Amino acid sequence: MNEQRNSRSGGSLLAPNSRGGKGLKLSDILVTVLISVVLGVVYHFWSSVYKLFSPLFFQADELVYGMWFIAPTLVFLLIRKPGVALLAEVAAAHVEILFGSEWGIQLVLYSVLQGLGAELVFALFRYRKFSGSVAALAGVGAAAGSLIPDIYYGYVGDTQTWLLIAKYGMRAVSSALIAGYLAFALAKAVEATGVTSLLRPVSERDYAALED
Repeated sequence: MNEQRNSRSGGSLLAPNSRGGKGLKLSDILVTVLISVVLGVVYHFWSSVYKLFSPLFFQADELVYGMWFIAPTLVFLLIRKPGVALLAEVAAAHVEILFGSEWGIQLVLYSVLQGLGAELVFALFRYRKFSGSVAALAGVGAAAGSLIPDIYYGYVGDTQTWLLIAKYGMRAVSSALIAGYLAFALAKAVEATGVTSLLRPVSERDYAALED
């Protein structure tokens, strides 16, 4: 009882994966890829939403950029194992490429670095915390990963410092809200249906882990 009360107290949550072992199983990989296929389709059509925001004001499209980082955070919140965040983002990007994304093969580099950015945040918490705030940090981590290929492909160029701060500041906020808290809300909704019992046994501590 004390352990349960401790798991429910405070803002941060500690809830280790209830399945034995942390290694990825074939079922984990298949589920990750399946979810990523769906999110890859969302990624592809999200470009239309992204373009709708562009005319509003300078870099307004950055306010919805975080959707492209939701695969690693959502899949990790559902499966809760090392490696799934990176795998999910790479798989989703490949689906986007298959749909004929205008960014083409560049998405491979983006997906690897974005997935790693999210993966590193979850690793910092030893893959044991699943709160909305941790997911938000992972979203920001993915956004930080996207900065590297932006520089490599010359999308930053000679942009003034204040514009860079505004651009990537909005991207970070978008990532925290969409890839972080929205992914957390979606994971919580999925948990409530009991579907995740097919992925891992759901205990009272698991439900406690979804109370931010």
